[in-house]
Amino acid sequence: MDRKEMIRQYKETPRPAGVFVVRHRPSGRSLLGSSPDAPAMLNRIRAQLRMRGHPNKELQRDWNGGGADQFDFEVVDLLDEFEGPDLDVAAELEELEAVWREELGVEGAASY
Repeated sequence: MDRKEMIRQYKETPRPAGVFVVRHRPSGRSLLGSSPDAPAMLNRIRAQLRMRGHPNKELQRDWNGGGADQFDFEVVDLLDEFEGPDLDVAAELEELEAVWREELGVEGAASY
């Protein structure tokens, strides 16, 4: 397979939209979110934390205090493959995130 074909194939591959969670095991606090590309968002969060530039200062403080070994990064749910111009991916992700927020109890003191 040539390079152009691999690039075309990558661009045509649907991204794994879903809900993710970053857990700080010692405190039990979690950052729950959703993204049209959940694995890529987890990679972004890891990179921001390693570079000491994550916008959530409390999460960054916990990372700085204990390091990567104290955290779990997980995609908890993915949207089924979606197609069509009338599908509102953002609304679907918002709904799925609300379900997981309730399921995991990520509210108030338990969240970042």
